[in-house]
Amino acid sequence: MDKKIQLISDGDGITVLGSQKDVEHFLASERLLSLATEISGRRLGALLRFGAAVAQTGSEMSANSACWLKLTKESARLVKEHGLMETGTPGVSHVMVGQPGLIKSWLQAEKGAGSFLVNPANLAGVAGIMAQLSRQQEMSEIKSYLATIDKKIDDVIRAQEDVELGKVVGAGFDIESAMTVLRLEGRVDDDTWSTVQARTHTITDALGWALRRLDALAKRMESATKVGDLAESAREVDAKLQDLLPVVARCYELQNALDLLRLERVLYESPDKLDGRRLALKEDRQRRRELISEAVEHLMARMDTAADTARSNVLLHLSVHRAVVASVNQAGKTVDDFHRPLGIESGRRSTEGTRWWDAAKDAKQLKNAAAEAGRKAAAAGVGVAVVAVGVLAIRAAQSSEQEGGEESE
Repeated sequence: MDKKIQLISDGDGITVLGSQKDVEHFLASERLLSLATEISGRRLGALLRFGAAVAQTGSEMSANSACWLKLTKESARLVKEHGLMETGTPGVSHVMVGQPGLIKSWLQAEKGAGSFLVNPANLAGVAGIMAQLSRQQEMSEIKSYLATIDKKIDDVIRAQEDVELGKVVGAGFDIESAMTVLRLEGRVDDDTWSTVQARTHTITDALGWALRRLDALAKRMESATKVGDLAESAREVDAKLQDLLPVVARCYELQNALDLLRLERVLYESPDKLDGRRLALKEDRQRRRELISEAVEHLMARMDTAADTARSNVLLHLSVHRAVVASVNQAGKTVDDFHRPLGIESGRRSTEGTRWWDAAKDAKQLKNAAAEAGRKAAAAGVGVAVVAVGVLAIRAAQSSEQEGGEESE
């Protein structure tokens, strides 16, 4: 593999494999070196356990280096521009890199036995390690997100209403302990794994609880049918969301850690089952991400509806309108911060407020104000004439502003 490197993608990340000099040269030429994570010698060495075909290239492999990159807009250029070939390993594509300077492009697709990764077992091993690296990267980003919140995540979890949720704190201790064992000893022994395995339902139950709470918040917004109640409901939902989303993120982080440990166990004990386990865990993670995204989007849709209602009733509820807009925008920021480490596209825009004078020019706003004033007048026994006076006052103010604007022009 002299002056050749290999590029492997599993849809979540890209691994560049070759001599250290060539790998660094390639990544630097693509301006991606700063985004790359070096794959440890322990993980590279794990590939040598994948059968006799691999053992024949063991000395060659041990002399090489590998770096992993999360699949982002920047790194995805490698796949898009140069075209990786599908392999016999589901979800994994590959290409061989030729000698730089002898060809226009670094990447040359090669068929045949030139690549040690042509062996399906090797590709399965690399894909398994890449799946672990993807989980680790996501866990790191979630930890960074949790570090930005005002309270420690364990305190947030303990403060929740459900006592059972407190078990997530203890589960986190056990899972993080197992990750330490893996880092220091290079594997997870049976005793450590049995302790961690017993904690699996704690995490999945907690995540289910959190998703139900998100649904309850959405229903809370739906139940606020009166314009005057919208501000209080929006403030309540915003406050609870700021505590609830970090709980979801912590559960997602711990689930990633469990997935990583599962892959490690299979990598050592049943390498022939690695591909199936990798694909199953990838599907599970995608399903979790979709469930979380759907629950959050449903809640934010209810908040947007509340903002629209308040925006249509500015003339008689200006303070409510301003309060709802502020709460919805704060909730949107909270959601964006939460989505980012989970790789969920948000695309939300800030909700714009409406000025009272602008509302006074809107026929729909006038109609809504008149209708509400009429209902209140009827309930209080006040004549319709009073309502008419109020509407006329609004129109007079509107006319006055328009005339003033014309004079200034």
